[in-house]
Amino acid sequence: MASIEAESGERPVELLSSYANRLRTRSPWRWEGKVIEAVGQTVESAGPLCSVGECCEIVDSEGEVHLAEAIGFRGANLITMPVESSSGIRYGDTVAALGVQPSIDVGEGLIGRVLNALGQPLDRAGSLRATDALPLERAVPHPLDRTPIRMPLGTGIRAIDSMLTVGRGQRVGIFGGSGVGKSTLIGMMTRNSDADVIVVGLVGERGREVGEFLEDSLGPEGRKRSVVVVSTSDQTPLLRMRAALAATTVAEYFADQGKHVLLVLDSLTRFAMAAREVGLAAGEPPTAKGYTPSVFSRLAQLVERAGQFREGSITAFYTVLMEGDDQQDTLVDAVRSYLDGHVVLSRTLASQGWYPPIELLDSISRLMPSVASGEHRGAAATVRRMLAAYARSEDLVRIGAYKAGTDPELDDALRTREAVRAFLMQDAGEAVSFAEAREGLIRLSEGMRR
Repeated sequence: MASIEAESGERPVELLSSYANRLRTRSPWRWEGKVIEAVGQTVESAGPLCSVGECCEIVDSEGEVHLAEAIGFRGANLITMPVESSSGIRYGDTVAALGVQPSIDVGEGLIGRVLNALGQPLDRAGSLRATDALPLERAVPHPLDRTPIRMPLGTGIRAIDSMLTVGRGQRVGIFGGSGVGKSTLIGMMTRNSDADVIVVGLVGERGREVGEFLEDSLGPEGRKRSVVVVSTSDQTPLLRMRAALAATTVAEYFADQGKHVLLVLDSLTRFAMAAREVGLAAGEPPTAKGYTPSVFSRLAQLVERAGQFREGSITAFYTVLMEGDDQQDTLVDAVRSYLDGHVVLSRTLASQGWYPPIELLDSISRLMPSVASGEHRGAAATVRRMLAAYARSEDLVRIGAYKAGTDPELDDALRTREAVRAFLMQDAGEAVSFAEAREGLIRLSEGMRR
């Protein structure tokens, strides 16, 4: 036992507990079938007997084992999708049901580590010290197990903490087109948030950007209290989906320990696209933009797993790609309805050098009235009115057609516009506490009333 503890860094009781949890989920029977067809990323087989979502393995003629997942049935035949490559699979190969659902190892030892979608380490920092294994598809918490959201969570971003205050357990979407700063924004959050633990899910990310995010956006200090789960764009749709599910499961583990967790998922759009690929491969009918019906139910189930619970909380930020900056896109509209708020990034502001380019008039935090003081809300409303007054008459101002004194509110907006701009802009390396953001907003609004 002493040697086991020395090698793994775990107490023997914890190690055996992890193995015992795995054994309890194993079936004593082994059901097998034979491959009869392989098309694209799917494999059809006669048998074995198993349920949708169950793990299977396909043994090819060379003896190589391919992990797969049951995604549906066609008549009496089973449809599976290999988790990784299907290369080498041919007619007559053995398909065996493993009797378990996909799971991930969890434990305090995950903090500071970078994992792939299967929960395996990517950072070459040795084996993981896990104490338990949890299924990726956990049930959504009972509505009565949730508690009201009353406490704010500081994100370290002045524009959000002051104007779009987020509560512990809130689910927020970051909506924007390509290249407007979504990744930069989540990098600022992960470094500066006052959450206990940060879990980052990079779903279908470009391989080049994974290292950049870890080194530049997260940084050494951010990594010390973070768990990063990665799937890259070249991987199968199952792995891309599993990255989002694994990140959420890890966040749930720490929330169950009473911690306040910040979950950042980049991006929910790529999760939906991966779910669409799986659904179409299973034979589901396409609907708007090719999305299958199961995509929208999967999105709802995923985001509903975050929230404020009796012990801990999961505050979640999900990035959503707006194709062509279209806020009425089918997926964008659906996701917005599932969330407790949305932050819209503007390409126009980004082109003007306004960073972070948050379009406050299109953004909202539905829980700000519950977590911000009356003075704070009043100051935010004052600034918002000034921004709206300028937006209404911006064209007139730009062409010189506006006469000073015609609209007192617009006069105030023009007088204070540079002060508002300076307050809302923030360098990517600048850290701002929640208290600093709130007090700065109150001082700004007081200056507007003079």
